[in-house]
Amino acid sequence: MPGSAGIVDAFLAASRSGDFNALVALLDPDIVLSADRSPAGVPIQIRGASAVAKQALAYSHNARFARPALVNGVVGVIVAAHGRLSVVLGFKIRDASIAELHVMTDPAHLRQLDLAVLSE
Repeated sequence: MPGSAGIVDAFLAASRSGDFNALVALLDPDIVLSADRSPAGVPIQIRGASAVAKQALAYSHNARFARPALVNGVVGVIVAAHGRLSVVLGFKIRDASIAELHVMTDPAHLRQLDLAVLSE
């Protein structure tokens, strides 16, 4: 059973390769994805492994810029295209699957996070 870092690494690998089935396998069936804002500027929430995997793949073009990181001391992901931080993913792992995924894009929120990039 992989630890949190292994699950996050597997999530990145599946996102980068566009592997829908691998993503679903990593997600708790009742996963909740929450985002502090959508492209329309409002918070969103998505429920269920299939819906969250589809959403992750919709943004998979950003996965090449994603790196594992400590986010407030917990394994997560940062996305920094061309060195500019734009997205932070926070994960809640339960029973070796991703139970919650928090997508943070609000610049004010990003500035408050304690981040440390991990090697892949």
